[in-house]
Amino acid sequence: MHELVLILDFGSQYTQLIARRIREEQVYCRIERSDLSATEIKHMGAKALILSGGPNSIFEAQAPQVDPAIFDLEIPILGVCYGLQIMAQHFKGNVIPGETREYGPMGISFPTPSPLFEGVSEGSQVWMSHGDHVESIPENFNIIAHSSGDLIAGISNQSKAFYGVQFHPEVNHTVQGQTIISNFLFKIADFNRDWTSSSFVEDAIKEIQATVGEGKVLLGLSGGVDSSVLAFLMHEAIGDNCVPVFINNGLLRNHETEEVKSLFQTSHVKIYQHDYTDAFLSELEGVTEPEKKRKIIGRVFIEAFEEVAREIEGIDFLAQGTLYPDIIESGAITGHAVTIKSHHNVGGLPEKMSLKVIEPFKELFKDEVRAVGRVLNVPAKIIGRHPFPGPGLAVRCLGAVSEDRLRILRAADQIFIDTLYETGWYDKIWQAFTVLLPIQTVGVMGDKRTYENVLAIRAVHSLDGMTADWVRIPYEIIADISSKIVNSVSGVNRVVYDVTSKPPGTIEWE
Repeated sequence: MHELVLILDFGSQYTQLIARRIREEQVYCRIERSDLSATEIKHMGAKALILSGGPNSIFEAQAPQVDPAIFDLEIPILGVCYGLQIMAQHFKGNVIPGETREYGPMGISFPTPSPLFEGVSEGSQVWMSHGDHVESIPENFNIIAHSSGDLIAGISNQSKAFYGVQFHPEVNHTVQGQTIISNFLFKIADFNRDWTSSSFVEDAIKEIQATVGEGKVLLGLSGGVDSSVLAFLMHEAIGDNCVPVFINNGLLRNHETEEVKSLFQTSHVKIYQHDYTDAFLSELEGVTEPEKKRKIIGRVFIEAFEEVAREIEGIDFLAQGTLYPDIIESGAITGHAVTIKSHHNVGGLPEKMSLKVIEPFKELFKDEVRAVGRVLNVPAKIIGRHPFPGPGLAVRCLGAVSEDRLRILRAADQIFIDTLYETGWYDKIWQAFTVLLPIQTVGVMGDKRTYENVLAIRAVHSLDGMTADWVRIPYEIIADISSKIVNSVSGVNRVVYDVTSKPPGTIEWE
């Protein structure tokens, strides 16, 4: 069993980044709701706790709290922003509403040495985001950092291994944030680096074998990185008792079925293909609301898999490539998370299903799945594929989905991706795609007035999909892509480039 850090989530937009930074240090962590009881935490075997930031003021009537008994568990605790204020308030320190809000980059200084800031430079830049702040510290605590705004930026009770910071060490804007997180994990909480891709594969294989026994598993294969790597993992664990099924939902890119087939042809994993285009498109007809689209697609996928399962003797389980960000964004972990969007394999599952669900990757981030793929010798071409959403082109076809609009989207998307390959940009980008907007604009083509569709192109850099930045593709390449699309895709007369990062935007438009 891996050593565990539990992150109690108070609703910060950065909570998942704390998890990412911890995983980068090869330490296992999980995000849990903030009101988890001390008994539950002890039962989980947590070796340390991190109390996240959050949007609330601790003076609000409904402000989230912790079980006070967590401070009696005798394990190290790090409070971040709101988490620091919770800790200070519990131990009778004085937290006051801020007259001046500190937001953005600040320098910090260290009035006294602390293992939390070992190796951090005096005046190092950190990222502040708070209104309330600690005015006076609790008894038996020390001030270990001040902000350049002369507020308390760090406190500690070193004998109990309780630490708090009034800034976000997890964000890139905190220049030496990773050093601070590393210090907490290794100098204070005494963790070992036991969370590796190889150890995950070993543990997952044992767990799959124990869960499935002699049973058979239907695997929902999309051809994307997650489900493809899962196919290799399941085959390693139970061999041909895993049946990978590729469902054509009619929402795929050009030649997707043939490409997926060719990707697996040279491997030992045999896949089965079924066409359910009519079922999906008829259910989606006239539907424009994004959440409704996702839930319909989730339901029809399950109905299709259950129908296929009835044709194969002995299928009891359904395996899916659900990832941790899918669960986080679906609001399925904590009481404070807002549902950003339902993922078809999280929010779209019906309550009554004849198949039991197995999700070996549900606590992994995308880059961790790719690392698992390398351990399993998954072909590089599969590992290197850009992410493709489970609901497919339905969430890139804004407004109603129709055969004609899908035709436009497929043709434009192929031009975009082919050009990225030709110019050497595909492998420099985490995800690239086109979006068909429910907007028409006036144009001039061949001396005639046109009134046709607007198409957006999107390309982002990311590590795990939780945050992303738009890619600065050279203008001449964007110009070439735009020209090719407008000239060869009937129905498009305008191309725009999306220059929004995540946050505030999501990567997909729906």
